[in-house]
Amino acid sequence: MGAAGFGALLLLLLLRAAPCPGQPAGDTVFQPSFIHMSGPRVNSFFLGNSSGVNFSIILSPRDAETGKLQLANCSGSQRAGDWNLDVTPGVNISKVTVSLSRSLELCLPNATECCPSPLCMVETLQVLACHGSVMLAQLLIQAEIFANSSFAGNVSENATIIPNQAFKPLGSCPCNLTAGACDVRCCCDLECTPDFQQLFSGSCFPGVFGGDVNPPYDQLCSSQPMEYTPEWFPFLCVQSSLDNTPFLGYFYHGSISTPKVPSFKIPLQTSPGKPFTGYREGDPIVTEEDEYFTVPQQSMAGQCVGNAPVAYLHNFDVKCLTSLESYKEGLPHSVRINSGTADFIQQNVVYRAITDRSKFITESEDLLAAEVLCQNVTFAEHYKFIWKDMNIEQVNVTVFLGSLCDGEILTQRFTVEFLSLNSAHGEELFENPGYQVGKPVKAANLNASDPLGSLNIWQPAGRGLCASAADRPVLFGVDSYSGCILEVDINEDCSFLRGNVTEKLNALIQATHIGKRDNSSYTDLSDWVEIIRLDPFSSNVSTGGLKGFCPDIPANLNIHIIFAKVGAVQGIPLQEILAVQISYSTVLWQFQCGLGCRNTLSFLPITASVQFIEVPAQPPPPVTRYQKIYAEFDCNQNEVCWPQLLYPLTRFYTGEPYSQCLAKGLFLAFLVLLATVMSNPWFSKLWSR
Repeated sequence: MGAAGFGALLLLLLLRAAPCPGQPAGDTVFQPSFIHMSGPRVNSFFLGNSSGVNFSIILSPRDAETGKLQLANCSGSQRAGDWNLDVTPGVNISKVTVSLSRSLELCLPNATECCPSPLCMVETLQVLACHGSVMLAQLLIQAEIFANSSFAGNVSENATIIPNQAFKPLGSCPCNLTAGACDVRCCCDLECTPDFQQLFSGSCFPGVFGGDVNPPYDQLCSSQPMEYTPEWFPFLCVQSSLDNTPFLGYFYHGSISTPKVPSFKIPLQTSPGKPFTGYREGDPIVTEEDEYFTVPQQSMAGQCVGNAPVAYLHNFDVKCLTSLESYKEGLPHSVRINSGTADFIQQNVVYRAITDRSKFITESEDLLAAEVLCQNVTFAEHYKFIWKDMNIEQVNVTVFLGSLCDGEILTQRFTVEFLSLNSAHGEELFENPGYQVGKPVKAANLNASDPLGSLNIWQPAGRGLCASAADRPVLFGVDSYSGCILEVDINEDCSFLRGNVTEKLNALIQATHIGKRDNSSYTDLSDWVEIIRLDPFSSNVSTGGLKGFCPDIPANLNIHIIFAKVGAVQGIPLQEILAVQISYSTVLWQFQCGLGCRNTLSFLPITASVQFIEVPAQPPPPVTRYQKIYAEFDCNQNEVCWPQLLYPLTRFYTGEPYSQCLAKGLFLAFLVLLATVMSNPWFSKLWSR
């Protein structure tokens, strides 16, 4: 799980850890003392001397009637059911590892020792540290583990022997791209069960890629082509078995191929009958004409792009500024959308009129009434996609129309929302408990009576002043950078300025915890991670009575959110937040004197940035001893790669045919040998004779 792959951060937390309330310093304790487990392995640390301490694990310590934890005793062992407990002792810190020994595969027909449902295991564990019969510390683990729905067997670690493609095809099933899993539409994949093959038996990949690696060719006598057969064909046709075919080595050729210029139309791999196999998360939605379905969206630069494709299961809410001169109509609503099963659905469009234009018109110039030109345009469009599995069932569009005149600036709004077909009362009941890209990050203030919290960044408007700036929630997976301008007087006190800036930055974070998942419950503390706050540096530097000069102003707020993909539900990644850290960066504020220095106000820009950092759910493989000793021979770390000095002469080089590389290499070796011979003294004597 993510906690196991985040050992480095846990060590940093241990170094900064303070004793819990009511617990004296120096007592033995587990850190952390509570873990929500979503993978087969989890680590914790026992702080204190482990000499003479016995560790044991207890399964399901909750009382069946009351739901409370049962009284723990020290009579357990290091194994309980399918769980194992391993302890690595240290000087004052011992590593405690709890691992699951059972399989997490989904059950196939007539299979045992597997997971009958996607939610494979929900159990409560308790790890005890005892000295004799006295309990010193306890660790509570809530295990909620989902089955690995894509894995279908054990993957062999043996090296794959690649045959010589001049005599034997490289693979009898080229479309088998995933080891140990069934590839959709790959009917030659032996890892696909008969039940799975029935789902796509009518839309298998054709040709060589689909497993027909030795198809009958036109020159074969047994092929008997029906059209354009010359009269001499029976005399010059090839009589041979399919084991000797020109398709051998079809995927292996050393010549340089001319790259094809990609078109803007989506290349659909179609077959007669069912030309589409459904959408996956992030796939662009396609229209009936095999073009992208586009809705205006904001680019990374903050500008609106009118022909941006809509991604499947990605919600967004954007606002775009336009005028009557630059206004352009979008994609017509009569366009039909590919549902994902080769069927096309029509958009259900409802038109409404705007009554209050003040919410959309942000700027207006005073023009004479006789000179004003107005036009009926689109003020807002709201799209709701009703989806099920990998298909779109329905598209509902609400269009708001209004009048836009010359000299007015219109703020258009476009929203796209994906709702499950199983939703009730407009509230989505999505089975994936993890975060999805573009959805707000869930925050809570668990220290208050009302736990509802918020994690926002600024959305400036008008002149960009902090006094008039609005805020918007932080969206998962979307790195953001925003700010506003604070007016500062030349006689401003530095301590007061630091406090004022810190207060405005802290107003964006009205929370103490962040939800690990999108369905985190306010009543379950294990569903939340505490925000790690690094307070701004408190400066004691004296300015010596100088005006307009303040050092160490915490003007930048940095929000780092660490997450990992801990599994998948129905093919959609299960993303979970592991840790959140908030820090401040200080700047030196100095009064900027304008023309004549008549103005006593200056400006201080303050910013807030959000960065999402993905870490692996499992720790990466450690560096081997060979890689440490012979680091200078590692071609990935050095500019000079000595092991590949003669790479153009090997068969791995595919820039040009191997025969040409060999001929050029032999000619170069001949020139070197000739130069060596001619430089020898005895050659000059032989030449003079």
